[in-house]
Amino acid sequence: MSEFPEKTCDISRLVSHPKLVAATLAGQKTQQRRDGVYAYPNETFELEGVTFVVTDLKRARLGDMTEEDVRAEGYPSLAMYKDLILRMHEGMTWNDDDLVWVHSFQRQV
Repeated sequence: MSEFPEKTCDISRLVSHPKLVAATLAGQKTQQRRDGVYAYPNETFELEGVTFVVTDLKRARLGDMTEEDVRAEGYPSLAMYKDLILRMHEGMTWNDDDLVWVHSFQRQV
């Protein structure tokens, strides 16, 4: 995977919070933003016996998130997403210029 940097975490930790696992299994979550690379395109991961395949990996600014991106993350609004992220990561501030890795995925058929 020479076009991407080395992984910073194992793919099994890409989607790990129980509510996010449930949203992924329900088809409501198809993206996960992380500050590192957890998976490369075409890699698979399993959630409760269901296999998902990573379809894309790209670098994006937090400030470029659209409402569609927020829904793909499994949240109803950008305000709710920001609030939760800031509560989950103590001491973090939201900086529109911060870059994250966007992992897109879908249920494997």
